[in-house]
Amino acid sequence: MYGNYLDEAAKIVAAKRDENLKFEHARLTADEKDQLLKEYHPDRIASQFEELKIGPNKGQKAPHELADMLQAKPRIEPDKVNLDHVDYEADVLVIGGGGAGTSAAIMASEAGAKVLLVTKLRVGDANTMMAEGGIQAADKPNDSPAQHYLDAFGGGHFDGKPELVYTLVNKAPSVIKWLNDLGVEFDKDADGTMVTTHGGGTSRKRMHACKDYSGAEIMRTLRDETFNRKDSITVVDFTSAIELIKNSKGEAAGAVLLNMETNEVRIAKAKVVIIATGGAGRMHYQGFPTSNHYGATADGLVLAYRAGAKLLYQDSLQYHPTGAAYPTQILGKLVTEKVRSLGAKLINKDGEVYIHPLETRDVNASGIIREVKNGRGVKNDVQDAVWLDTPMIEMIHGEGTIMKSIPAMYKMFIKYGIDIRKEPILVYPTLHYQNGGVEIDKTCHTSVKNLLVAGEASGGVHGTNRLMGNSLLDVVVFGREAGIEAGKMFKSISTPDGLNLQHVKDFEKERDAAGIKKDLVSPKLLPRYTHGNPEFASSADDQYGRGNDEFKNGAVKN
Repeated sequence: MYGNYLDEAAKIVAAKRDENLKFEHARLTADEKDQLLKEYHPDRIASQFEELKIGPNKGQKAPHELADMLQAKPRIEPDKVNLDHVDYEADVLVIGGGGAGTSAAIMASEAGAKVLLVTKLRVGDANTMMAEGGIQAADKPNDSPAQHYLDAFGGGHFDGKPELVYTLVNKAPSVIKWLNDLGVEFDKDADGTMVTTHGGGTSRKRMHACKDYSGAEIMRTLRDETFNRKDSITVVDFTSAIELIKNSKGEAAGAVLLNMETNEVRIAKAKVVIIATGGAGRMHYQGFPTSNHYGATADGLVLAYRAGAKLLYQDSLQYHPTGAAYPTQILGKLVTEKVRSLGAKLINKDGEVYIHPLETRDVNASGIIREVKNGRGVKNDVQDAVWLDTPMIEMIHGEGTIMKSIPAMYKMFIKYGIDIRKEPILVYPTLHYQNGGVEIDKTCHTSVKNLLVAGEASGGVHGTNRLMGNSLLDVVVFGREAGIEAGKMFKSISTPDGLNLQHVKDFEKERDAAGIKKDLVSPKLLPRYTHGNPEFASSADDQYGRGNDEFKNGAVKN
């Protein structure tokens, strides 16, 4: 029990549970969905966006927080960086150590490339690790990549780039086999057949899961495979890329790196650069909590944009409908969609099922926001929310289902005395996924030569809304594609010469000409949390450019 005022509110849900279990809410029509999104989805709030004044997407809109970073001062002073002193040299430089980055590194090494993988935190400290529900693939007799395509393309409001969606769904079955062969422990029946379930917006059961530790299990396997290739993959952790480097032809040729522990600047030279830096939840757009890992601050978008790469759908974010809304210790933590696919329904304060639990994520997020704004949410001292009636799961599937299928969810709540087998939980949308990013083609090329992008840092795969299970699929499919492509490219590219940062100087001139006066610097690298503590506030003016501390080589701005 909650042991407070919420017990009375939960009793309303319990009293109507039997009735609600039998009730199947009608799916919304296309017009009803459009109206709900128009009125309540955060992406539709015009005041939260601004027009970009400079760069490849000048004139297009972006969230205020992202616009600030895209148009901020670079962290380096180009003339003070010695590009002649190269610290690392490789055929392929991979920036990012999540699912996309490790997949890319593995496939590039398969092709014989010498790979340098640099990661801001540690390999696996990524949104991939935190994904719970599963990974989609149409590999059952009653399904097909064509059906998967229709679900994914339609679920993304038909905004996805067709060639990217085509690649995503057609590579999916082989990716599942690849992961399985590497050692991923997918849920299977006694005869070895993989267990598959539904997700929101799916017309077939094609979600492959590892209980509700799917991302952690996939990341564990990819991380181990990366470390097993020490002869061809060099990993440098706690190191951020803070600027791309170009060669004399204006092609990507490496990166300026910052050691996050020593503040030392290092230079990496490579024939091909792959950005796989993940998402942006820690930007906390519109003040939303987030399910993302600590380093998700849109760094890859900033680096690519400053180098001249175009973005696509940079104004589109995914707010996962079910983030934990109580207690405060887990505010924003992901309550996997698998909870709803197992039968838990969304309930308002009056005990009413107000929407189908497996509508697409943007629709369900908008529905929750509507209920709360219109006074049908459950008021509490953390975040007004709606109920997710988890006890329904074992009423449908039998006792023990929660511990068998979603043990991580049980453990997350039981620490605070909430037994999801017996009590419903409170949920509200959490900032979950960066739908937009750097525009790529089907082999991950950007508008900057020799610069590839894969995973959540890219835009166009999911259109303007992503379906459950297509993110883990995206990072592995396009991580692999980037690695395969880089493995082909490096063999015909000469060692880069004429390394320069002219694009950084040009960017600063463009910034000055546009009259941008803000003193912010980017990429952001890490978020800052002071929690109202004056001591934290004063010490938060730190070495990552948010205050006045000096960097050791004097080349980086604060």
